[in-house]
Amino acid sequence: QVQLVESGGGSVQAGDSLRLSCAASGRTISNYAVGWFRQAPGKEREFVAVIKWSSGRTDYADSVKGRFTISRDNAKNTVYLQMNSLKPDDTADYYCAADAHGWGRKQEYEYEYWGQGTQVTVSS
Repeated sequence: QVQLVESGGGSVQAGDSLRLSCAASGRTISNYAVGWFRQAPGKEREFVAVIKWSSGRTDYADSVKGRFTISRDNAKNTVYLQMNSLKPDDTADYYCAADAHGWGRKQEYEYEYWGQGTQVTVSS
């Protein structure tokens, strides 16, 4: 089993930055892919970004390309989501998820383990 705990959410103004963290425990995730998803009020959960732990390859949703950066810290078994130039449309609950197959895809069903989420609110 893998446990994921997100942190770093909060309330900010448009244009500000936040860094979310996703700390993994329970087993090593060196062959996993770890993704970030988000769910805005009244909307379905959507893919944000993913990183393949072994290669470091990343992928992003078009809506966040150039503003968000996903990275990992091997020593801390932690994945980060650096969010810059935040917009009100980025307001959502953000979830990290782990895919044991390491495929790094965008579909929710590919991910076996999920965190509880952290809330991000961006005001204009």
